[in-house]
Amino acid sequence: MRLITQSSKLRGVRYDVRGPILQEAERLEREGHEILKLNIGNPAPFGFEAPPEIVEALRAALPSAQGYSDSRGILPAREAVARSYSEEGVMGVGPDDVLIGNGVSEMISLVLQALVDDGDEILVPAPDYPLWTAQVTLSGGRAVHYPCDETNGWMPDLAGIESLVTSRTKGIVLINPNNPTGAVYSAELVRGFAALAERHGLVLMADEIYERILYDGAVHEHAALHVHGTLCLTFSGLSKAQRVAGYRAGWVAASGDRSRARDFLEGLSLLANMRMCANVPAQHAIPVALAAETNWSGIAELCAPGGRLREQRDAAHGLLTAIPGVGCELPGGAMYLFPRLDPERYPITDDQAFVIDLLRATRVLVTNGRGFNLATPDHLRFVTLPRTEVLTEAIGRIAEYLDGIRVS
Repeated sequence: MRLITQSSKLRGVRYDVRGPILQEAERLEREGHEILKLNIGNPAPFGFEAPPEIVEALRAALPSAQGYSDSRGILPAREAVARSYSEEGVMGVGPDDVLIGNGVSEMISLVLQALVDDGDEILVPAPDYPLWTAQVTLSGGRAVHYPCDETNGWMPDLAGIESLVTSRTKGIVLINPNNPTGAVYSAELVRGFAALAERHGLVLMADEIYERILYDGAVHEHAALHVHGTLCLTFSGLSKAQRVAGYRAGWVAASGDRSRARDFLEGLSLLANMRMCANVPAQHAIPVALAAETNWSGIAELCAPGGRLREQRDAAHGLLTAIPGVGCELPGGAMYLFPRLDPERYPITDDQAFVIDLLRATRVLVTNGRGFNLATPDHLRFVTLPRTEVLTEAIGRIAEYLDGIRVS
């Protein structure tokens, strides 16, 4: 009998955030072990509750949200997204420029399917949110990774990025604030990305899902403010700042020179039609979430001194950097730490195997750095969503384990 095998399109596609490491954690849980999970940025399981008015908006919409919506999304949601960008200075975005999806993840998939031909190249940061690399590959393209410099706060080098542009380059991905590093890019750097995209006629894809999760006075700069001569696609949603990841309420907004992108946008509309529509009840949460009276309720307080996200970031960073041979840039945004283990003290060659061994020994679940398309096996990603006492326990176990394997 012929074997049933996976599609060749999946060759080279990885998504380690939910891969073999998580599968091993689930096996241990089935055996009765309690796992301390520092692996996925899902706020709700850690006690971060959604603003009640958002929950009520979804509840109230249920009786009238039983059918398909417009494939682009319900008009009030699209109007709310367009209005929110206009209020932040992004001009010319109307409801017809907004596409609502089942989270940013679906929007990334649709955009790359509509944009990428076999052999096309997309410039993607290293490290990146691995869905970008996976979806470029699945679409038949090649993710060309531009490095971000850890010694410079994980900032990318624009000249280095430009040197990677070829005749096959179709777009460039900007993740700001970055996942997994938490780096927040300056207005000057964002302007540089926009200018680079315009010089080469590239689509600038700005993943801004963490735009409201900022610390220590960091300021987020919308890429769309600076793109005029090419197409800018801005991705965001309610999953992180509004703590409703399970609602799958995200969007992409097109701005810049859309006249040059009519054919692509028609293709994107075709793909949106083929999947019928996004989750309709959750779309009704978007106008409430973006309304002035809600105004991303509570996230600023969570990120301010004394707020849970800020205090947990600081506690975890202090505990990790107190471990001999562990260094970590203090992130200006998002909800992650990306520490480096000194390879002279911890000579790790296979970071996935290392993280699985760590999990088995400590019952602490983290993600390996190469799962985020980093070239070297010397980083881990920690989620800072658990309460401080959980982070203290987890990092204490890790410190003990590292002490046992450290090369003096």
